[in-house]
Amino acid sequence: MKKSVKQIKFENKIKDRLRGKPLKVVEFIFLDPEIQALHDYANVVSIKRLGFNDHGPVHMRKAALNSLLMFDLLAGAGIQFNLEKEGVGNVEDSKIAVLVGSLLHDIGMTVSRGKHEFMSVNLAIPIIDKVLNQFYPNDIGKKVIMKSLIIECIFGHMANQTIHTLEAGLVLTGDGCDMEQGRARITTILSDKPRVGDIHKYSSSSIEKVNIIKGEKKPIKIYVEMNESVGFFQIEEVLFPKIASSPVKKYIELEAGVKGKEIKKYL
Repeated sequence: MKKSVKQIKFENKIKDRLRGKPLKVVEFIFLDPEIQALHDYANVVSIKRLGFNDHGPVHMRKAALNSLLMFDLLAGAGIQFNLEKEGVGNVEDSKIAVLVGSLLHDIGMTVSRGKHEFMSVNLAIPIIDKVLNQFYPNDIGKKVIMKSLIIECIFGHMANQTIHTLEAGLVLTGDGCDMEQGRARITTILSDKPRVGDIHKYSSSSIEKVNIIKGEKKPIKIYVEMNESVGFFQIEEVLFPKIASSPVKKYIELEAGVKGKEIKKYL
């Protein structure tokens, strides 16, 4: 299974930001043929069968990179993640949970769009076990904790289930931040016939850049640049509801605007 140029680009961006065990974990995942097959088939189902946007290898790596950027901003601001705060893990464990959760969160799209977060959990469990057995071979307690947290990261990414950890909140928000025009490009090319739900395609196509940077008053600032005001639909119907239900919300500033016009501040 050949990887695309964009997939490789995001893999390199993720690896460039990592050291130690988290780096080894993502390298293990990027080399795993079963995970690659699931990622590729998720896009076959999402794009070719259902006409949705990217839910495959590029999206899951972009979501992981978004989550990682926010993770580092929180860590840099001295924010403790749940595993450390609760005395059951450290910041490295939290980072691994966020990365694994992000890189597996949409594999349920290989089965169905409806409740795909639960399908993702079912498919991810043996993969999570494989990863944890490789990197936590002699620590049963840590494996139990990590597995539970990664599952929360996966099933919580649609904002349909209540989540309680910063780790899961980062996966939820990182997923929501992947809405630049490239994500809707393939479905736009494949079909120009009108259909219910096209507002998502057109609003996504107007998003030029999602910037995740250090905030002015809070640790994280998400600034969305767009070329048409239809992009506000994507902010208000997709991204903002995810942030609003995320435990990370209190650490986020959210702004969006059309180039050359007034910036709208949401948080």
